[in-house]
Amino acid sequence: MLTRIVRMTFQPEKVVDFLAIFRDSENKIRTMPGCRHLELWQDADASHVYCTHSHWDSAADLDNYRRSVLFGQVWPATKRLFAAPPLAFSVYPAGPDSPTTSSPPTPQ
Repeated sequence: MLTRIVRMTFQPEKVVDFLAIFRDSENKIRTMPGCRHLELWQDADASHVYCTHSHWDSAADLDNYRRSVLFGQVWPATKRLFAAPPLAFSVYPAGPDSPTTSSPPTPQ
């Protein structure tokens, strides 16, 4: 399972617009193939900063969503509201079941 976190800093006066976009699209995103979970988090110290937290069966499922018509509607509308570039990253659980195919480099 792949976890995707996207941290977004909005123009404070545009937060209401973002929340409307998110509320309108969240259930559609949740029904995308491979999406297992989607949450919206608000920063504890900066009320205009939000993160989406989602779980995907695979990186391919996330990529398929990112190439979808839905993403093509949601993301451009969201980007117009930013006060700073977003920070996005994907992670896998670490451990013996990790999907990585190579060993980490040996320390010198």
